[in-house]
Amino acid sequence: MKILYIAAQNVVGQLELWQRIHESRGNRCRYITYFPSTYGFREDICLHLPLVPYKHRAIRLRHWLYTHTKSAKGNWSEIPGNPPIWQPKTVGERAFFAFRDWLWHFRVEPAIKNYGLLDYDVYHLEGGLEFYRHGGFLKRLTEQRKAILNTYHGTDFRNRGVVPAVDEYVWLNLTSEYDLLPRHSNLHYLFLPFDVAAFQPARQLHDPITICHATRSRYVKGSETIIAACRSLEASHGIRFIFIENRPHDEVMALKAQSDIYIDQVADVAPGYGMNSVEAMALGLACCTSMNDDYQAFMPDHPFVNVSPGNLLEKLTELVENPQLILEQGRAARQWAESHHALEVIGDQLYGYYRRLGIV
Repeated sequence: MKILYIAAQNVVGQLELWQRIHESRGNRCRYITYFPSTYGFREDICLHLPLVPYKHRAIRLRHWLYTHTKSAKGNWSEIPGNPPIWQPKTVGERAFFAFRDWLWHFRVEPAIKNYGLLDYDVYHLEGGLEFYRHGGFLKRLTEQRKAILNTYHGTDFRNRGVVPAVDEYVWLNLTSEYDLLPRHSNLHYLFLPFDVAAFQPARQLHDPITICHATRSRYVKGSETIIAACRSLEASHGIRFIFIENRPHDEVMALKAQSDIYIDQVADVAPGYGMNSVEAMALGLACCTSMNDDYQAFMPDHPFVNVSPGNLLEKLTELVENPQLILEQGRAARQWAESHHALEVIGDQLYGYYRRLGIV
């Protein structure tokens, strides 16, 4: 069986992990991206498509434009509806995507031919997009009775919305964002994959105790609150605080490995936890994040220290003043990563969905 992943970029290294999962089961897998990974992850087929705001300066420009055409929250404006529907808000936006589809076809169509992109059996979209907003590539696949799946990662669903010309062709949507499940009738849960076995947790704490927080969006993570709490602990308890923002992945992992406690988010804009926490759990760090009532009910045995803007400093102080508790939380986090995120575990989950769809 041949499987193709289509994504804007290899955001957190997940594409090469999916490739390994499929190949370990005797299948062939490739992935194709619109532009290179911003964070240094490996490429397979990269189209280097133009007019994509993936660099930080371009993202800031898009945010400014959206504050004037959508709402004051810009890129982080949530779209109402179940599901939320993407549609151009202005004549200019509609013209932009029509022009971009036309421009992209000069690179996409040769790639389809040169790489045999119509010759796969299963197609996975990342983020609810194919090459064209008009869904033309998926239409061709559907005419050939190809299986099409999609994974939503959070902001693509909440802040952009479902693209109707894409959604109509998707057999099954998956997500690791629990809060999205009630918002689409064909959306199912799948934990994030990670090569947990490649990392060994630390057996003792660092001196001084070190707290880490990594972010690509201070707004989404509530980073200003986290920074303030950690700076306070630096002054009162002599801890070390590592703040990581938009750094290459290798550097991020090296800094996390120097830490004892990891803080994911307190804003609850993107509830629960993501790949940053999965990486930290694999390293055996005590992990803190905001787990709202819905998440608590969905995974009551989770290993996280449940924090909020109101109790973050108190919870961190409790950890810092009780080093044994840090070690206990770290062991629980590592066990959770092994049982819920290891490649073989996630492969079994995904292929369970394949069997339900009649793919295998």
